[in-house]
Amino acid sequence: MRRLGLWDPELDRVFEGFFHPMRWVEEAASQDLVPAMDVVEHENEYIVKTEMPGVKKDDIQVSVENGVLTISGETKSEKKEEKEGRLIRQERRYGKYVRSLRLGSEIDAAKLKAAYKDGVLELTLPKAEEVKPKKIAVEVE
Repeated sequence: MRRLGLWDPELDRVFEGFFHPMRWVEEAASQDLVPAMDVVEHENEYIVKTEMPGVKKDDIQVSVENGVLTISGETKSEKKEEKEGRLIRQERRYGKYVRSLRLGSEIDAAKLKAAYKDGVLELTLPKAEEVKPKKIAVEVE
C-alpha cells in the first residue's frame, strides 16, 4: 500500500485562476527576469501594467501569437573602463525580461494599445464584442 504524499503548495498556484478567462502562462526561462504585473478589469477593457525599469522603449517587444500576449525587453549593464574605478558591489539586475499572459477569447488583440513611461509599460486590451446567440431552424423530414 502506498502512502499518500503531502499536498504540494505549488499545485495551488497551478490551479489558481484556472477557470478565469485570462489564465497566466509562465514561459520565462530561469535566467530571464519576470517583471511584476498588475491586471485591472474594466467594463470594456483590461489594463495591464508591467514594471520594466531600465529598459529602453526601443528594447521592448509586445506580441500576440496563438492567443498568448508576450512582453519582453532587455536591460544591458553599463560597460565602464577600469580606469573609472572597480565595481565592488552590483545590486541592479540586468538581463532579459519576459512575461506571457494567455488572452481569453473575449479580448480584441487587433486593437491592443501600448504606452511606456517611467519604467512602466501600460497595455490596453479592449474586450471583444460579445457574440450574440443565433437561432437555427430545424427542418423535419
